[in-house]
Amino acid sequence: MTSALAADLDAAGFTVERVDALWGAEAAASLHRGSRVAALRALAARPSSPLGTLATLFVLGLPVPHEDAAAAFPTAGLDAVVAAGLLRVDGADGTDGTDGAEVLPTVDLRPYAFVDDLGAGSWWIVSDLGELALGHAISEEHVLGIGGATTTLSGLQVPVPVRTVLDLGTGCGIQAMHARRFADQVVATDISRRALDIARFNAQLNGIDGIDFRYGSLFEPVAGERFDRIVSNPPFVITPRRPGVPSYEYRDGGMVGDALVETVLRGLADHLEPGGTAQLLGNWEYHWGVDGLDRVRGWFADTDLDAWVVERERQDPTSYAETWIRDGGTKPGTTEFDTLVGAWLDDFAERRVTGVGFGYVVVRRPLPGGPSGLRRFERVPETLGSNPAGLGATVARVLDAAAWLAGHDDAALAAAHLSVAGDVTEERYYWPGNDDPTVMTLVQGGGLGRRVDADTALAAFVGACDGDLSVAAIVGALAQITGVDEQALAADLLPAARDLVLDGLLVPAA
Repeated sequence: MTSALAADLDAAGFTVERVDALWGAEAAASLHRGSRVAALRALAARPSSPLGTLATLFVLGLPVPHEDAAAAFPTAGLDAVVAAGLLRVDGADGTDGTDGAEVLPTVDLRPYAFVDDLGAGSWWIVSDLGELALGHAISEEHVLGIGGATTTLSGLQVPVPVRTVLDLGTGCGIQAMHARRFADQVVATDISRRALDIARFNAQLNGIDGIDFRYGSLFEPVAGERFDRIVSNPPFVITPRRPGVPSYEYRDGGMVGDALVETVLRGLADHLEPGGTAQLLGNWEYHWGVDGLDRVRGWFADTDLDAWVVERERQDPTSYAETWIRDGGTKPGTTEFDTLVGAWLDDFAERRVTGVGFGYVVVRRPLPGGPSGLRRFERVPETLGSNPAGLGATVARVLDAAAWLAGHDDAALAAAHLSVAGDVTEERYYWPGNDDPTVMTLVQGGGLGRRVDADTALAAFVGACDGDLSVAAIVGALAQITGVDEQALAADLLPAARDLVLDGLLVPAA
């Protein structure tokens, strides 16, 4: 049935580009804000078509006449689509059972497009109907579709071929499907049987094999197994464990505070092959007098794992509570909303929580006898690195740079030849009438879009890094030109060079 359904979706032109063109950019933006009015007005001005029918059903979540629905599924047949649980028929009053009938969606099914290192791709993704289509808050068993976290994590996956990947908490299966593009075999786990059923259906609908779907909590379904890569968008949302507070399977891990994220991170060492990597999203709490990143650092203290944690955002307790209460479909200004905010704030106050950080976690298990020692815990504003689709390549480069730096002490670094990365530019600012710049900034065009303030010596050093001269030769020449002590200049520039290599502004010359 899935191949016939895919044929109908393909024949109708049910793609991101065609759907957006169906109602236009303004209506598409309005949909993202939770309003269907503009899209419905655009559809009303067009003749009926299979594409319009599919978009009305599965994107807008609205009913269509029975005859239009039947025309949209000439290959699969409407009855088969209904039997598969994607649609239901309501209101038939004719002798053939179809006169006056409407067909309504029971799931969200929409096109999805992406670009990775293998090129452009597109799929159709089934998930549960959202709040807009339901007209009320979602259920606690809701299976989430494509969202901002989805695209962030899929872009964070390292685009390097491997043998095995574990997708921990697969949800609708989207991360497992992305992982399969670079892996021979993927294991996808979830504690929700409905999520696994939907994920399995999505893989079949898009003709993707090689994914083993397993039921169970966290690492239980893969006890004793190791993987070359682990990816996870775990249910990290911090939710009060109190009567009357909904616990959504797709986002709440059933543990107190950020204990689930801690459990996942501590479990990585037992399930990564030597040289294996993990890319995850997560939340972590700030407590009175305790920095959130310091708490995450402590979770890795008794392991030999390389760890790079990037905090992109930090929310105060009230903002955090309001964000996730709205996410569940409870509207601000209602008694229910206010009650839930109170429950969240009571929980945070009792546990001395002052804020919640969100970000990325990248982990690598070193090879036996190989260099290691990457422990980087940093805050990178959300405004930087605005292209999550390219972060996987950045992750791979940082891990390679960290291994290279671990194998080069100061003497080896001084003997190395470095080049400026191709996406690096330099900004200079001058006071009016001055010949010398007052501010110099190295700007990274890709990756996390880092901006590094440079003094005259560092700017000159980077400008001379073209791969021809060694680091030591450049430092020596600068010392001679400026008349400063060469050892003192090296003491300043070598640590800066290490940071620039790790950040990707300088690269070891071939």
